[in-house]
Amino acid sequence: MIDDTELLQRAEALVAAYAKAGRTLVTAESCTGGLVAGLLTAVPGSSAVLERGYVTYSNEAKVEAIGVPMDLIRRHGAVSEDVARAMASGALAASRAAVAVAITGIAGPGGGSADKPVGLVHFGLAQREGGRRHLERRYGDLGRGEIRRAAVADALGLFEGALAD
Repeated sequence: MIDDTELLQRAEALVAAYAKAGRTLVTAESCTGGLVAGLLTAVPGSSAVLERGYVTYSNEAKVEAIGVPMDLIRRHGAVSEDVARAMASGALAASRAAVAVAITGIAGPGGGSADKPVGLVHFGLAQREGGRRHLERRYGDLGRGEIRRAAVADALGLFEGALAD
């Protein structure tokens, strides 16, 4: 888990707001490896809000656990808008949650290319009521830990924004 007071405070506020709204959430995480779900479960009472979390680090896990089409991964790459959107939709379909956030990216230190550099992260958000969003971040080569921390912060931001929708 990330030891970060600011992120923990945001997670506490998020859990309280979702509990008050009677909404639940699900995560589908690749490059963050479950850090978002881990941060949320550090908050007492999160069991009323976090319906489940998927760590879909490999392409096979994306396909088998949340139904991302392998053809989509082959055509666009695991780190892409299309796959992030499919991960969010798949996590939502495979759960009872109201809101899903998915994260796929390149945290480094290797694995990047000219088109998809280290620090590139795609996010997908899907809501049971039909709202969908995509967010692309290019954090730069900040180091693996900092990229993952920044991705967790942006994932919390997507969940926060979904409450306002």
